[in-house]
Amino acid sequence: MSRSALVGNVTAMLEDAGFTVSDRCAIRPKSFDVAARRGDDLVLVKILGNIDAFNQETGQEMRRLGTYLQATPLVLGLRSRDENLKPDVVYFRHGVPVLSPDTAYNLFVENVPPLIYAAPGGLYVNIDGDLLADEREQRDWSLGQLANELGVSRRTVSKYEDGMNASIEVAMALEELFEAPLTSPVDVLEGAEDVHDADPMPDDPRADPDDAEVVTVLTRAGFRVHPTVRSPFKAVSQDEGGEDEVVLTGHSAFTKAAEKRARIMSSIGHVAHTRSVYVVDRAKRDAVEGTALVEREELAEMRDAEELREVIRERADRKEAV
Repeated sequence: MSRSALVGNVTAMLEDAGFTVSDRCAIRPKSFDVAARRGDDLVLVKILGNIDAFNQETGQEMRRLGTYLQATPLVLGLRSRDENLKPDVVYFRHGVPVLSPDTAYNLFVENVPPLIYAAPGGLYVNIDGDLLADEREQRDWSLGQLANELGVSRRTVSKYEDGMNASIEVAMALEELFEAPLTSPVDVLEGAEDVHDADPMPDDPRADPDDAEVVTVLTRAGFRVHPTVRSPFKAVSQDEGGEDEVVLTGHSAFTKAAEKRARIMSSIGHVAHTRSVYVVDRAKRDAVEGTALVEREELAEMRDAEELREVIRERADRKEAV
């Protein structure tokens, strides 16, 4: 299957599941392909045939964007170098959960979350420790008795009851012993990192020197600016003045490529519930769809976030002249 067809299939699946999906980020380099929202759940989705192409730099940027936009970074892929991705298993690459399209379909369309996740050493499941302890005590079994049944140490059983995860083989043995389900699903959207010892959140990259002036002005106006290197926008700017507003920010000469980026920013902003602004040297109109255009000199004269917020709102909401 071509990557274009795979992206189309995944997009259709998300729409069938009730997600609003952004336009595809058809630019390079790119950390994610589409943003998608269903209710309070926002996901940033990277779509790959071979997940080995997902490198550390992209993973770090997706995790940072997930924090800034209150979104879940997610990779959907078909295979790794060694094998096809197994259905209903959550994998991880560089701290980002990875699913096969079938697993994503079961999760988002059928509302059946995965129970298994891959980690060094094999496949594992979440054991409901409280339920396990209740079942053991109802049978009046000691930790040692259950340990003997499983062929593990008493300390290991104690760790299972304290929340340590188990191999599939142990989980199956427990459920056979107690004739009851003792596993809990992997919460991909909210708790994936609870079952994965992810790397610490990576620091922001350095801003492009060409953007230093814009970053300085935005910072002076009261925004915390988070530079990006693999996104349609140059930065995610967060208002520190109490408005809790997030603005996707771009900056360049206003070329056809810049117009394309501004349109993608508009689409992502619509899905992510953010505003977007593109800083240019000269502008002949106020906005590109939902992305406000602001000239560099005009931005330099602004002294606070409220003034910039008002300009962005007015221009983004104003219909473009025909």
